[in-house]
Parts: sequence; structure tokens; C-alpha cells
Amino acid sequence: MTNKKHHVTNTASPRMLKHKWYLYMTEFFSGMSVMAVELGASRLLAPYFSSSQIVWTIIIGTIMIAMALGNIYGGKSADKNPNPDRLYARIIFAALWIAAIPFLGKFVILGISALLVVTVNTNFLIWAAFITCMVVFVFPLFLLGTVTPSLVKYTVDSLDDSGKTVGTLGAFNTIGSIIGTFVPTFISIPAVGTAATFLIFSGILLVLGIAYFIYGKSGKVRCIVSAVVFGAFSMLSTQLGFAFWERRLLYEGESTYNYLQVKEDDNKTYLSTNVLFGVQSVYVKDGSLTGMYYDYAMAAPLMSGSVDKEKDMLILGMGTGTYAKQCINYLWNISAEGVEIDEKIIDLSRKYFDLPEEVKVTAYDGRAFLSVSDKKYDVIMVDAYQDITIPFQMSSVEFFTMVKKHLKDGGVMVVNMNMRSDNSDGINSRLADTISEVFDNVYTIDVEHSTNRELFASNASDILYIFRKNIETLENDTLYSMMRTVSENLSEYRSEGNILTDDKAPVELLGMNVIDDIIEEELVYYKQKFKEDGIKGLLK
Repeated sequence: MTNKKHHVTNTASPRMLKHKWYLYMTEFFSGMSVMAVELGASRLLAPYFSSSQIVWTIIIGTIMIAMALGNIYGGKSADKNPNPDRLYARIIFAALWIAAIPFLGKFVILGISALLVVTVNTNFLIWAAFITCMVVFVFPLFLLGTVTPSLVKYTVDSLDDSGKTVGTLGAFNTIGSIIGTFVPTFISIPAVGTAATFLIFSGILLVLGIAYFIYGKSGKVRCIVSAVVFGAFSMLSTQLGFAFWERRLLYEGESTYNYLQVKEDDNKTYLSTNVLFGVQSVYVKDGSLTGMYYDYAMAAPLMSGSVDKEKDMLILGMGTGTYAKQCINYLWNISAEGVEIDEKIIDLSRKYFDLPEEVKVTAYDGRAFLSVSDKKYDVIMVDAYQDITIPFQMSSVEFFTMVKKHLKDGGVMVVNMNMRSDNSDGINSRLADTISEVFDNVYTIDVEHSTNRELFASNASDILYIFRKNIETLENDTLYSMMRTVSENLSEYRSEGNILTDDKAPVELLGMNVIDDIIEEELVYYKQKFKEDGIKGLLK
């Protein structure tokens, strides 16, 4: 049997194909860019749709679809017309599309969200994230999916070395993918942001394509136009923030974990880690109560012993320290410390939220902190649940057992559950059932004018008696009134036995169901306006 070499018909750049290292580098940078775009996609969507496992599943699924279709098309195209000009033209087009994503992608997200407001009744976030991924990310990754089968056509000279050549291509792709995974997460996104990360990797692809045509002395106009378009998107993308409609932002940036924005009005300063849902921390400039769940949670120190007793407090999910500051300002003998996984939030808490330097904050995961700490506390506040992004490792019976071990005798745990639901099988009920498996006494109260629910848990049987006794010693009228409201509306919780464990804690799906109900309720007004006045009604 005679092995015949496969020849390509390209006449535009015959010299480039003689340098296999360039083809291998094409595979390397293509694999690197695919992973960078995937990670960038998660950061682009997170401020609008959360960074839950559900959203990650949608991102990975749609990208896999795009790559699979690209593989099929790339192989057929290379067999039918083995001209590498076509491949490198596709790479340039993919590069320009990716460069446009930080700018145009945000308008697409808002447009899709506005359309779904008046067209869907359930699973709003799932549909919005899925359609966004299909519109924004599928096509450029489809084009990048054509790279590997095309390069196989150009690099395999004979059947004798086909296995080695394909294996080398695969290795270059894998190594590139590894680098494309680590660089955005640990270097580019924290240092220069998501938009710049898209531009960096799209720029690499663009240079790869332009170099091919320049070396082949062809496509000069294409190269010039591509460079101009890339430059335009580079300027536009870096100027447009995630919340580009906001005009009073003190700060907008990104960390390893979050998109972050700080804004203020005459009375308060706010921290948000997304742009569609809620506020994560608030600073009241005149020192008064926030009117939010932090006020209700201040009952916990009053449940954990005499008001004259010096108390140690730990906040897991410190944020900018709103709860710690309120307890220190309004109560006495409180020593507070916190754990916050995002070091950038800790920096913002000192700069914009007036968190005292004497309040120690450790940049660490809350559960990991408990596993290495021996200290016990009078109060432990668990405030690590953000919309549907609920860390499963901080929602299980094993986690709450660790919390219990770090409480002193008579100590109290308070948990902020930020998606109220009356469903007996919903996320809040599952959390309360799980906590009831660990603690003997569990009480809950709904926070007025919000979707938050506060839960207080202790093994001490007299926490309500202590709480009501301590209320009468309060000298601040505002705090006294607030604590009376809490006392009168606390309800003892009765478990139905639905326990979350480290092995089984479907918090994302449970949270998605609740937030879907919340969104549906909020959208009733807008749907009615659209029905009555059309688009003009929504714009008003």
C-alpha cells in the first residue's frame, strides 16, 4: 500500500504552510481564546443573571454546541476547498466579533431581557441567559471550532505521521486551553477587567490572522479594515460599564470573584455585585438604622445573654461591614470580626463604607475559616447567600454543625435568607429544615418590604426570654421600636425534615425557582403597561 501525501491547493500563501510551527501556534492560540471567551462569558453574564451553576451550565452547553458544529463544518470545508485563506479569514472574523462583545453584548442582554419581560412567564433567567449565549457567543466559537479539523488537513503530510501530527495539534490546543483558563481568572480580569480581557484575546487572534495574510502578501485591504474595526471596538468597549445607564457611580470594577459597583445618594452609600438585583451592603451616612434586614438581625446579640456581657461576634459574608458597624454603634460590649472571600470588597469597605480598622476582616471562605479556627463566639451571622448564588458548602447540615461548634453556651446563629418563599419545599424551607436538624430552637421572621427572611437558631431554650428582657433595657427609642417589632413577629419554626447535605444540596435549582417567582411578580406591572401602551409605555 502506498501512502500518498495530501497537498493543499492554496496559492495565496504557500510559504506559510511550510512552517508547521505557525499552524501549531494557530491551534495553541485558538484553544487559549476559546477558554478565555468562556470565562469572559461567565463574567459578562454574572452581573445580569448571576454566576450560579445553572448559568455556568448554559454557558458550557452552548459553547460545546458551537464547537461541535464548527468541527463538523471545518472538516467538510477543508475537504471541499482546502484553502487556508478561508480558515484565517474566519479567525479574523471571530476576533472582531469577540472584540465587539464587551460593547454590543451588553445592549443585546438588555434587549433580550426587555423582550422576555413581555413574552415569558416562567424561567426568565434561564431563557435570558440561554438566548444571550446563543446570540452573542455561539457564532464566533463556531468559527473557532473550525480551526482544528482544518489544521489537520494542512499539517498531515502522509498516513505515516498522521497520528503524531494530530497528537501534536491536540497537545498545543490543550496547553493553550490551560493557559486560557488561568490567565483570565487570576491575571487579566482582576487586573484590567472583563472588557479588556475579551480585547486581549481577540487581539491575539487578529494578529494571528493578519500575520498570515501579510506573510502571503495578500488581503491588505482586509487587514487594514480589520485593524480599524478592532481599534474602534477597543475604544468603545473599555468606555462602557456593565451598568452603563447609571450616572452616579463612585466606583465600578471587578475582582477575582465579583463585578462591583458603589453608588450613593444624599443619605446612603450602596454596594452591589450585580446590576439587575438588589443591594449587598449599605452605609447610612447619619448612622441611623438601614431599614433593611440588618436591623432585624440585631436581635441576635440581645438573645445571647445579658446586655452587660462582653460578646464576640463573627460575620461570615462580611460584605462592607454594615451589620458589624450597626451592632457596635447601637449595642455595647460587642467585639466584631468578619470573613469575606473577596479581598476587593474588604478594600472598598475601608474606602467608601467607613469600616473601622479595628474590625478585623479575614479574606477567606467562610466554611474554610471555621475549619481552621478554634475560637468560639456569642453570635455568628451567616450572610453569604446572594440571590440564587448560594454556596452549597455553606447550606448543608455539615456546615451548620461546624457553626454550632463555634458558638459559646447560649450562643446564637442568625442567617439572612434573601429569597422569601412560602413553598414548603423551597430554598428557605430547606435551609430552615437543615438548621433545625442541628439546633434545638429555631425562629424566623420576614423582613418587611423585602424578600429577606431572618432565621435565629440556638440550643439555649431561653433565648426569647433573654431577648425580651434585654429589649426593656434599651435606651435608644428607634432600636427599641425595631426590637419590639422583631419580638412580636418571631415565629417558631417546625421542620418538615428536608435536609441539605454536602452530598445533595440542589441550592441553585431551588433558588432559581424562588427568584423566578419573584421576577414574575415584579414583571406584572411592565406586562400590563406593554399591553395597554405598547413599547412607549415601557420606555416611559
